[in-house]
Amino acid sequence: MSFLNKLKQMFWVENFDGTSASKEYDFVLLLIRTAAAVFMMTHGYPKLEKLLAGGEIKFYNFMWTGPTVSLALCVVGELVAPLFIILGYRFKLATVLIVYTMFIAAFGAHFGDPFSEKEHSLIYFLLFILLNQTGPGKYSLGYFLSKK
Repeated sequence: MSFLNKLKQMFWVENFDGTSASKEYDFVLLLIRTAAAVFMMTHGYPKLEKLLAGGEIKFYNFMWTGPTVSLALCVVGELVAPLFIILGYRFKLATVLIVYTMFIAAFGAHFGDPFSEKEHSLIYFLLFILLNQTGPGKYSLGYFLSKK
């Protein structure tokens, strides 16, 4: 076996969509998606506590569904969907939920606020759009299940 073939065997694998990518690329995707999801969950967990605490909920009223339903939808987008991102399972759906939640946060809940208040929402919005386009990579539950 030639040296180039050995290198190819060591560093190149078949990606989820059939294209070739390096193992390092898939590992970096794992790190980025995990970090981004954990960061997002730090915003979702306090909202879950607020939802479970009871009492009056003061929250953005999305599409006139009421603050409680709006807060529950936000918890799904900021806490449940990131769990799926970390696992790499139903990845595209999970990223779309987060992107949608961040769009509503930036252009709904923070519509009249200065840019500095919208900045986090917009950064997450763009980050999860990019992750949606890259996919979860080889180190994901979706990839593992597709091989069975």
